[in-house]
Amino acid sequence: MNDLAALDWEREGLRWPHRERSRFVQAAGLRWHVQHWPAPSATAPTALLLHGTGASTHSWRQVAPLLAGHMQVISVDLPGHAFTQLPAEGSSSPQLSLPGMAQGVQALLKAMEAHVHLMVGHSAGAAVAVRMALDGMAGPRLIVSINGALLPLHGLAGQLFAPAARLMAGMSWIPRLFAYQARDRAVTERLLQSTGSRIDEEGTALYALLVASPSHAAAALGMMAQWDLHALAERLPRLRVPLDLIVATGDKTVRPEQAEQVLPRLDPSLQASISKFEGLGHLSHEEQPARTTELLLELYHRRLNG
Repeated sequence: MNDLAALDWEREGLRWPHRERSRFVQAAGLRWHVQHWPAPSATAPTALLLHGTGASTHSWRQVAPLLAGHMQVISVDLPGHAFTQLPAEGSSSPQLSLPGMAQGVQALLKAMEAHVHLMVGHSAGAAVAVRMALDGMAGPRLIVSINGALLPLHGLAGQLFAPAARLMAGMSWIPRLFAYQARDRAVTERLLQSTGSRIDEEGTALYALLVASPSHAAAALGMMAQWDLHALAERLPRLRVPLDLIVATGDKTVRPEQAEQVLPRLDPSLQASISKFEGLGHLSHEEQPARTTELLLELYHRRLNG
């Protein structure tokens, strides 16, 4: 059993964006935090929003209600993140791996009896969506990757990143140390600056709340330690669900050029597209939520009518 302090819904959750849309669902042995906007009409499609490593439902706080004017919207905290339970094994849990995340989200959707038409993944969330489609766990009409982390790191960084993360994940005191240091607001501000994005005060405060949680820090570290994008990259040619890529040219977390490397790996029949947000960073959907929502709707209807 892990003993890392987690966020308390009746304490930190009181300030959570769209708290009235939140519910908790039991699936895959975990208690998941889900935010849900009902369908605006009987025929409206359903969108699933998947955040990246170290984020949460809060990263969709502005996109989700805008999208909800057109679709049913489901946004979730991934395992161990924010208010979703951290697996009992902590950072070493296979539920924090890419296949484990995909299986967990599939179990959650089954428990909710939700059929998803549009999957939107930011960063590592895009990898979860693609893995679900490759494994036959989901068959949406479209996956949209926003600054998606779909390929492994190259060079020395790629060789050192995963082993270093695995080493730290095996030390139970690391998440506590990081969370303790993150009580200093400057730590959060430096982390956000390193993404190339400038987000609002509310977003900065919420990220500060997250990184100061040992449980949340452990989940993010566990994801980084177990994330294997080599297998995903090798299987990209087998993807049969349409995929469109949104890229921010100022992204300092996932190189913008990665999208150009993903494109030739995909089956040409998918007619994958790349849309660019000039000057924005890794958290582009938080910087420009209205613009992001407009593009998501445009891409979805293009696929629906094409």
